[in-house]
Amino acid sequence: MLRDYLLVMLNWVLVAEIWQRLHGAFPYVSMFSGQSLTSSISPTLLGIALLHGTLIQLASGPERLRGRDADLRKQMRTVGTAVFWATVMLSAALQLQGLSAPAAAPVWAAGVLHFCALFARRWAERAGHVRGVPAMRGTRNVLIVGAGQLGRRIANYLAQHPEMNGSVCGFLDDRKPLGNGIVGRTSDLAELARTGFVDEVILAAPHDRDLTLRVLCAARRLRLDVKMAPDLFGCEPTRESQAIGSIPLISLHEEELPVRGLLVKRVLDVAAATIALILLAPALVLIAILIKLGSPGPVLYTAPRAGRKGKPFHCYKFRTMVKDADDLKEKLRKRNQRSGPFFKITHDPRITRIGRFLRRYSLDELPQLLNVLKGEMSLVGPRPHPLDDVSAYAIEHLPRLDVIPGMTGLWQVTARRDPSFQNGMNLDIEYIHCWSLGMDMRILLKTAGAVLRGSGD
Repeated sequence: MLRDYLLVMLNWVLVAEIWQRLHGAFPYVSMFSGQSLTSSISPTLLGIALLHGTLIQLASGPERLRGRDADLRKQMRTVGTAVFWATVMLSAALQLQGLSAPAAAPVWAAGVLHFCALFARRWAERAGHVRGVPAMRGTRNVLIVGAGQLGRRIANYLAQHPEMNGSVCGFLDDRKPLGNGIVGRTSDLAELARTGFVDEVILAAPHDRDLTLRVLCAARRLRLDVKMAPDLFGCEPTRESQAIGSIPLISLHEEELPVRGLLVKRVLDVAAATIALILLAPALVLIAILIKLGSPGPVLYTAPRAGRKGKPFHCYKFRTMVKDADDLKEKLRKRNQRSGPFFKITHDPRITRIGRFLRRYSLDELPQLLNVLKGEMSLVGPRPHPLDDVSAYAIEHLPRLDVIPGMTGLWQVTARRDPSFQNGMNLDIEYIHCWSLGMDMRILLKTAGAVLRGSGD
């Protein structure tokens, strides 16, 4: 209900802003007896918005208006009817206060916006874009334990219904030969789950207590969701339960995902990236000119990096090296000063003069704000590694790819110059397990301090 009131308020602010500008062109059509709103947020506006929101709630009934499980067509009718009668009552009340008939236009304009916003919010909640976990997790990779008839039915249903957001990686079966979708045994769960970035395990094998407990324990260690398809002997469940088609599923373990926190994180990413790009536009143009004058080659360096679940994406940076830097990388491998699958050397001969300055103050990373807007990166998260480095990861390193990479991270503000790859990896895993919005804010503040000190290399 509070979210509905907030949407109504925002809609009225928008209508008031537009009406103020139209009042200059049509001064004879005013909102209140010849006087337009003097401020988009005024006591009068607050009162109208509060009254409109209350009338919408009363015209429908809070329970009906908040119903999330109702059919979307019923939701559309409910919201439409409530908004229509609330707008009629509000318009009539304002006309009794002296509002002329032509000046009732903003009331009805607000009513149209209310209908669109309130219904869109309910549709988004139902689709999972506001409250639902599937939208935040994206497509979920699924392993099915048991390649029998039940397991095949589950796999076929997921393949035919992409809206379920489930992609079957294969079957685990201890009895049948490998092949035809069977990718391993239950003892291979840990390795296959890590290399395949599995999110969920569905038990569809003939019920075996030891097997169930073994898979459940392994999945909990791996932080995977576990569901089981029970054998109901042809009976239908009497209570509502999650199902894949006609197959009911029982949840044995489910990892909690901070959906609201991740939504706020995404909103802050988009807002901060947009504002930063606007404010820094002159500086970005100047940097581009200096790079072009300093050495031949493109202004931007675009390289494939490993994103969430290892999915490659093009990461943008200002070019700080000579244009054939990638070809020279292999020749310099023997001078690598970092342990593990990570390449970095001091006084890299490939870096240009302007590039050294950009790296010192981390200005070369600014184009990654575009990656943030595209959803490929976040402001804070594990730094994206090159594909050749990721190909050398050990299995225990792969959880680092469970989240969206970031422009800065705990590794960068805690142990930026530590040559140990494993220490940095441990910090990234710690960030993933202990993530919070407060942690992101602390990392951003430390990053700002490091940038101002010019501690980049």
